Amino acid sequence: MGTVIDAVVGALVWLINFCYGFCHNYWMAILVFTFLTKVILLPLSVWVQKNSIKTVRMQPEMNHISAAYLGNQEAISEEQYKLFKKEKYSPFADLIPLFVQLALLMGVVEAVKRGTNLTDIPVKAGGVTLLIPLLAALSAFFMCYVQNKINVLQSEQGSINKYGTMIFSVALSLYLGFFVSIGVGFYWSCSNILSIVQLVLLNIWINPKDYIDYEALEKSKEELRQAKAFMTSKQKEDKKSPYRDKEKADYKKFLKAPDKKVVFYSEKNGFYKYYQNIIEEIVRRTNIIVHYITSDPEDEVFQMESDQFKPYYIGEHRMIVLMMKMETDIMVMTTPDLENFQLKRSYVQKDIEYIYVPHDVNSANLSFHKEALDHYDTIFTSGPKNKSEIAEREQKYQLPAKNLVEWGSSVIDNMTKSYEDMIKESAPKGKEEKTVLIAPSWQKDNILDSCIETMLDALVKTPYHIIVRPHPQYVRHYEGRIDALAAKYKEYDVVFQKDFSSNKTVYTADLLVTDWSSIAFEYSFSTLKPVLFIDTPMKILNPDYQELTTVPIDIELRNRIGISVKPESVGDKIRVSVDKLLFDAQFSVDALRKLKEEYIYNNGESGKVGAKYIIDKLVERSGK
Repeated sequence: MGTVIDAVVGALVWLINFCYGFCHNYWMAILVFTFLTKVILLPLSVWVQKNSIKTVRMQPEMNHISAAYLGNQEAISEEQYKLFKKEKYSPFADLIPLFVQLALLMGVVEAVKRGTNLTDIPVKAGGVTLLIPLLAALSAFFMCYVQNKINVLQSEQGSINKYGTMIFSVALSLYLGFFVSIGVGFYWSCSNILSIVQLVLLNIWINPKDYIDYEALEKSKEELRQAKAFMTSKQKEDKKSPYRDKEKADYKKFLKAPDKKVVFYSEKNGFYKYYQNIIEEIVRRTNIIVHYITSDPEDEVFQMESDQFKPYYIGEHRMIVLMMKMETDIMVMTTPDLENFQLKRSYVQKDIEYIYVPHDVNSANLSFHKEALDHYDTIFTSGPKNKSEIAEREQKYQLPAKNLVEWGSSVIDNMTKSYEDMIKESAPKGKEEKTVLIAPSWQKDNILDSCIETMLDALVKTPYHIIVRPHPQYVRHYEGRIDALAAKYKEYDVVFQKDFSSNKTVYTADLLVTDWSSIAFEYSFSTLKPVLFIDTPMKILNPDYQELTTVPIDIELRNRIGISVKPESVGDKIRVSVDKLLFDAQFSVDALRKLKEEYIYNNGESGKVGAKYIIDKLVERSGK
């Protein structure tokens, strides 16, 4: 080892003397010497640049893994190892340049001592030599500053790492500058300055922007940030939750449950209605045990437990982990953005068929993020419009084809049955006044915020009974405004509804007035009654929805099941529009029934269709 060190030092002494032979000045010789070492080590610098780019290029996937397995460091390490192996990347390789630089510095210390007269040590010599430590510290500061700005790897570090490294480098340079020879201190300063120049040139030669998807990187950072924030909030909630013991017990019970063929997941209470007809049909036709996970500990489904229906409470935080280790044949969900955010496809059983069941008949292309359904295998489509929209997306963006099942809508089927049952049970009555139900959405510039008073001022002059049914969230946040409106119109035939335990007002209304609420189609197709739409600003989660030629059902159907009026025209047009909707044959029961058959699959039979698909798939899998 000593022989090797001596040989390296000897080579460095020779190189310094070689430089001195040209310059005849040891200060200039060290500057040239430093430049030559940078040239000699250029291949290493190029390798470092490329490796840094590779590191940052992997960062979106690294962030994705961290977000997916947050709280499970063992799983994170395992998945990162798989990624490193796939990319042929070794994190230990990043240490090679550091070792080379340290070895070079040690060699320079000895080489300066043997080959130059710049051997004074500032702490001992004092005087003008004290400028060298200051130069070393200043050069270190500027080098760190530039690295933080343009170094492909350093620029992606957090503020603590960036400025922590800067403080450490400046402090170390200043400290060492006092205790090493002025020749070494000058070399250190020159090396820092030339490193800045080299970094700028390398960034021009091997531009990171040509290799790194910075949009994906920022998206992954946000995903990880949200995951951490979510975990922090959930941990705080979990500590206070009186349902912790139930969740732990249900989690263990679910994992131990044998032969889980089909699992349904519900985010909260009330979501059972989206699956109800399917589950009831599966239970009626087979002996299959339906496992139903809900993230609401007070979900009504716990009152329905039976030999064939097993509900479990798994909170949203624990659900993240459970989804990654899920074992079942079929997983049924109403949650979009599978794999894109917290909920992932199973890392344990790769052949699970994931089925998406829609909440409503609205356009997925308009209402969801662009990639919201990309990671499902099967989608239960509500109607031809919904199916053609998804099929066009797959073709346009060259996505893997999904199983698009012509299903329908459980919600509309159940609402239709409830409405028909109510009509049958109601005693025949004579001619009654017509009822207009105003039911706005919960979004910016909805009816209540944009034109409710203008609307009511016009409607109270009509012979119609008026009911205002705000969105529950609006009541929660602005109950005072609802009370103020109720007080203003208390002398008129206007009712403001704040109790949402019953849908009776929805069923009994002769006409619905809304903006962009999904209740419009549910109301019209279950009661076969028209809708008056107020064209408030549309809520668009996917700004690229117009890239498809298929017109979203939310837009196309507005002027088929009803009439659209601009908010600024409400005062002038609402009465004539209401009269037309209530009495024009264009919006009769027969006309709306034809539209329902045109836009919705398998009316009244969605449960049977959905159950048949799942049962057939399970039979098919059992025969493999």
